[in-house]
Amino acid sequence: MLRRVLIDDLIDAHDVAKILGLTHRNTVSQYLHRYPDMPRPVLDLGRGRPSLWLRPDIERWYARQVERGRTRPRRHVAR
Repeated sequence: MLRRVLIDDLIDAHDVAKILGLTHRNTVSQYLHRYPDMPRPVLDLGRGRPSLWLRPDIERWYARQVERGRTRPRRHVAR
């Protein structure tokens, strides 16, 4: 099934880290291993190259984590 993607919704590891309240973008890869239900990149060009996620997927996942008490709520992050 094909999925339409809005270019403005694509974010890199730096933006994912900001949404999750992480201080380093490298921690995103640790989250991918720690949380099997975390959204995977919609575009992964391989080791050492950028990966891109969909902002709405990451925001929904993070909201579920907060609801479940798995993480503390972050301060509001401006787009």
